[in-house]
Amino acid sequence: MGKLTVIDHPLIQHKLTIMRREETSSMQFRQLLTEISALMGYEVTRDFQLEDVPIVTPMGPAVGKKISGKKVAIVPVLRAGLGMVDGLLNLIPGARVGHIGLYRDPETMKPVEYYCKLPKDIESREVIIVDPMLATGGSLIAATEFVKERGAQNIRALCLLGAPEGIAAFQEACPDVDLYLASIDEKLNEQAYIVPGLGDAGDRIFGTK
Repeated sequence: MGKLTVIDHPLIQHKLTIMRREETSSMQFRQLLTEISALMGYEVTRDFQLEDVPIVTPMGPAVGKKISGKKVAIVPVLRAGLGMVDGLLNLIPGARVGHIGLYRDPETMKPVEYYCKLPKDIESREVIIVDPMLATGGSLIAATEFVKERGAQNIRALCLLGAPEGIAAFQEACPDVDLYLASIDEKLNEQAYIVPGLGDAGDRIFGTK
């Protein structure tokens, strides 16, 4: 079973509370999401492998550390996932960015793919799929399957909020993928929105209704 990690750092929880407030503006919401994504990124990359590298400091030769192995691909689920990209790129500026476009059919609540563009060498990269809201789990499961179909082998998923229903569905469907969250919320409502949640993340990021 993939690892489930709730990143409950005080700064993350403080910023998340501000994001939840309905009076928080789109500008504040975007900035906070970028900041939280960067903070969460430290935990998501904690197990990246290191290797020794010889360097010369002003005081002479030394042995430092650098990240070894695979390069990174950040794959946001459109459109809300875009709000998490900049925070991660601030940490990993050399990462490539792919995009997966999905929408939820309002009748079936199932995800429908309309766009997928990934780095050509996706199979050789550490892939971080990002989507702020893990509600039913359908979109994140579909995004993970699309990435696997295109050759990705090392995948982890990063979300801001998760509902217990979506977490359970994702772990059952993708048992080999580690999942990182800032909060596990109470439940889903009848419209499959997370409660207490923070509303529609895409609308709040981009100022739409």
